[in-house]
Amino acid sequence: MATQKLYAGAKLRDLRTRMGLTQKDFAAKLGVSLPYLNQMENNNRPVSTTVVLALVQQFGFDVTELAQGDSERLVSDMREALADPVFADDAPPLADLRLTASNAPALARAFLELHRAYRQTHERLASLDEALGREGAQLRPSPWEEVRDFFHYCDNYIDAVDRAAENFATGALEHGDIRIGTMAGLERHGVTVRLSRTGPLRHFDAETKTLTLSALAAPSTQTFQMLLQVALLRQDQLLEATLDLARFQSEEARAIAKIGLANYFAGAALMPYTAFLTEAQEVRHDLELLATRFGASLEQVAHRLSTLQRPQARGIPFFFVRVDQAGTITKRHSATRLQFARFGGACPLWNVHRAFETPGRFLRQLAETPDGVRYISLARDVSKPGGHYGAPVRRYAIALGCEVAHAAQLVYADGQDLGQDSAFEPIGISCRICERTNCHQRSVPPLERRLTIAPHHRGTLPYEVN
Repeated sequence: MATQKLYAGAKLRDLRTRMGLTQKDFAAKLGVSLPYLNQMENNNRPVSTTVVLALVQQFGFDVTELAQGDSERLVSDMREALADPVFADDAPPLADLRLTASNAPALARAFLELHRAYRQTHERLASLDEALGREGAQLRPSPWEEVRDFFHYCDNYIDAVDRAAENFATGALEHGDIRIGTMAGLERHGVTVRLSRTGPLRHFDAETKTLTLSALAAPSTQTFQMLLQVALLRQDQLLEATLDLARFQSEEARAIAKIGLANYFAGAALMPYTAFLTEAQEVRHDLELLATRFGASLEQVAHRLSTLQRPQARGIPFFFVRVDQAGTITKRHSATRLQFARFGGACPLWNVHRAFETPGRFLRQLAETPDGVRYISLARDVSKPGGHYGAPVRRYAIALGCEVAHAAQLVYADGQDLGQDSAFEPIGISCRICERTNCHQRSVPPLERRLTIAPHHRGTLPYEVN
């Protein structure tokens, strides 16, 4: 099998810029000619083995980052945006999209921002006159989407916050238990923790320094909420500095992101990076064992597994997603080549949708995407009771998976016939950018294919995809 060539021009330019080097100086340190470096930075030539070794020796660069850039997810996001009917037949070919994502990632992101603004304008057409009539009014990206993209393009790993959480956990565990240690840490700062059967999940009164938690919540949820409050009280400067670097376009987005970072801190403290990664490898990523060991919920464990992307200490590159009963994606992250639809639901052939039919059970699926990449996927419902009779139950399903190359490290792969082609079910991202021609669940035609309409013939679909 031919070795895949590595094109990483944007990464090389970024490293050179961060080091403050000219192309001439950078080429000299890498031991290549100036024209050769120029060709690599413009993706006219692949990165050679000699250059990879020089990057490690001269700069201590984590070479795995060269193959883990934003290129594939940018291509996926652009293809989905170009599936918008506004582009009709003017969508560029896939090769052009890949070239743009590799050579001009900033342009690709600008295009996505522009399309997002267009969508919001279109969706708010009924109130557009009012919006434009206000002095100084302007259309901005949805704060939720802006924050989602921030974590999405950070690979859902925030190094400074993760390490701060790990340091806090080390001190808290001196009390023998993260919950007890967290309560002790809050008390040292004059915060009183109390439980209440009424009221919200978490409420902090800054005047009296009282943190009130719902007594009806699960112990893992209570601990998580205490850790979240620790982040807001003790790590405020770190969170604000991280937000400054993100440069959000609105105060709403910044406020949402701050809560997101506090949640990130809580998860990273509840499941400290090094200890969690070691335990996950020892139990072969058994979610139930990890939940018991770290006093966390299954959803918290699955989400944490998808964040283990620390340089020089990476875990398995997982994808993680949570969907509601309508099929809408409410959380998503992928450290793999699998990307999720930015808008709408996930592929209906994916096992995450079947999890609602079998509550309390793990479902396993071997799946193959249209690009030929094969995955093992785990799905389960994660219903969240209201805590008392008559309270509404929030129902979700989560999916966690990775490429089959890592299957031996997962207990869930035991007994699966990984060598049988027929064992892998075909799945996609969204119908408009899925190239499968014979999918019985297709809802709309694929963007880049022509159709044949036969009035006197009807198969599974009312058209044939050419």
